[in-house]
Amino acid sequence: MSALVLRQIRWTNVAPLVAFVALLITWNWHPPTFVSILLFALLVAAVLSAVHHAEVVAEKVGEPFGSLVLAVAVTVIEVGLILTLMAGGNSSETLARDTVFAAVMITVNGIIGICLVISSSTDGIARFSARGSTGALATVAALSGICLVLPSYTVSNPNPVFTPSQLAFAGISSLVLYAMFVSAQTGRHRSFFLPVDMKGRTIHTTPANHNPTLRSTIKSLVLLLIGLISVVGLAKLLSHTIELGVTAVGLPNSFVGVIIAFMVLAPETLAAIRAARNDRLQVSLNLALGSATASLGLTIPTLAVAMIWFPGELQLGLSPLQIVLLCLSIVIAILTVLPGRATRLQGGVHLVMLSAFIFLAANP
Repeated sequence: MSALVLRQIRWTNVAPLVAFVALLITWNWHPPTFVSILLFALLVAAVLSAVHHAEVVAEKVGEPFGSLVLAVAVTVIEVGLILTLMAGGNSSETLARDTVFAAVMITVNGIIGICLVISSSTDGIARFSARGSTGALATVAALSGICLVLPSYTVSNPNPVFTPSQLAFAGISSLVLYAMFVSAQTGRHRSFFLPVDMKGRTIHTTPANHNPTLRSTIKSLVLLLIGLISVVGLAKLLSHTIELGVTAVGLPNSFVGVIIAFMVLAPETLAAIRAARNDRLQVSLNLALGSATASLGLTIPTLAVAMIWFPGELQLGLSPLQIVLLCLSIVIAILTVLPGRATRLQGGVHLVMLSAFIFLAANP
């Protein structure tokens, strides 16, 4: 058994390093098909290793800090990917909007939906903290409305684009909301974001799988960052192949943002699924809603500053179809989290909404 554990740990240590080396070797190169397949395999390996190291860090720092570490790390890399693609001229003016909107839909519908189904499969009912989840969801709704909906209704610009002053306001508001959310999650109301048992009582202890040392935690944190950089870097490297594939099958160019969001959120999705399997659904909700909050609260301010140097306009406003999907998702999520418990029915509803988003993204 110990030999098996050692092999697993060795594999999770090697995978991100190999992926990172492959990224450095193949950077600024359009790989042929067989190389792209190999790079995709390394991408999957980097995702799986990132999940392992994220769990090590989470066990050391405890909840909700562990979820916050992964959410912020992934979002920083997501911002870097968007800026890299925009600087390279390989993306449309709506890439940031498409990617951020897809991230919100995937987290609010996909991650929450599948985790509810998994968590409720044993006892029929999944329990979580309604106080923390409603606060996080309210932050996501406010950020989505300010950053993605309002640009479609302002009259200063005929396009779904903020003026410079409006974009500055949106960026500052996003930072303020995200800071308030982090303060609530890690400060006085930290207990709102801790897992609960079947009677709704807060669980203050973490599973005693193992207690990572400081040295192993630092190593996992470094390997986590390397793995996340490799994931997003390889996704960027494969983006040209993805664009060609999207065009070949007749999908709209905006679907590239959906694929990028799925790739970037893969580590958090797997971590949330594992938490749900361990009867720690609140950790899954922290990852999902925390990722959506960070994606909006950190990405929009960064892009607002970056547009000082980037030519063109930053189109953040959603289309009417996307606004309807967003509003439906927020309303359904509110009905899900308010009681503090849910069944597979609610999980299935969220997954159907995710399916509707993906289908309509491919067939708008």
